[in-house]
Amino acid sequence: MRSLLVITNAEAGTSDEARLAQALDALRDKASVEVAKTSNPGELDGVLHRAGGRTVVVAGGDGSLHAVVTALHKRRELDQATLALLPMGTGNDFARGNDIPLDIEDAARLVLSGEPRPVDLIVDETGNVVVNNVHVGVGAQASRKGHKWKSRLGAVGVGKANLGKLGYPIGALLSAFDPPAWRLHVEVDGEVVNDVDRPVLMVAIGNGAKVGGGTDVNPDADTEDGLLDVMVSRAVGPSAKLGYVLRLRKGEHDERDDVLTLRGKSVKVSGDEFWLSADGEISGPERTRSWRLERGAYTMILPR
Repeated sequence: MRSLLVITNAEAGTSDEARLAQALDALRDKASVEVAKTSNPGELDGVLHRAGGRTVVVAGGDGSLHAVVTALHKRRELDQATLALLPMGTGNDFARGNDIPLDIEDAARLVLSGEPRPVDLIVDETGNVVVNNVHVGVGAQASRKGHKWKSRLGAVGVGKANLGKLGYPIGALLSAFDPPAWRLHVEVDGEVVNDVDRPVLMVAIGNGAKVGGGTDVNPDADTEDGLLDVMVSRAVGPSAKLGYVLRLRKGEHDERDDVLTLRGKSVKVSGDEFWLSADGEISGPERTRSWRLERGAYTMILPR
């Protein structure tokens, strides 16, 4: 019988507990399951210390997956780990981009029947990891604003819906009112693709395609292809911003003349002070940051 270690957030609400119970019932039909609730990095590290060879099932969203991968990376055990995901977050962008079912019982069945496959990881020069996507500029600004609303609305539920999901569109709407432009120097694999004389609205570096609850900011990004997908938007004029946002909602922004799409294995951004959003976690301000791809850094259970 397979052995699973399910890691969940100790601060999960009542509705999340009910959904998790559904998933656990499905898992326990065919596997031995231990559930560990954690509320801080120290507790998470202690739980992972006793994981052994068990599959680590993350019950949470992109932030929860980011936390587990970060902890395993710091323990130098990531390359030995097999992970699975029960998507219980507000955005669930990693799940969306990798065809992991958002229905919790279907996701549990995938844990039992899916294929363990090596997936890539983004690592910056400080050792911080990015599982799905990191972006700077107006996208990070929207995430900063959206995070505040996500926290305010996260405790509010209407039926099965959690209003915290509205945080992302609210943040994007607030940022749409006169978003600034940044003068940034962008390099991909050591080649300059944008210099400070060309202001940018946003730079997105994708291991996964989606951000903000399903927006295809890097539509062709693939966690298994060994490449970073880089999008640079130069849509800084008023009408250009509006056109960019409208096309972004449809995943067609990469067809615009003021949008660059590239692929590579390393990216460096420097210039004006900027904030960044990595898997939804906001940090900054920064003046420079670089990222590189680690191919096949860990194993994830994905659809066959």
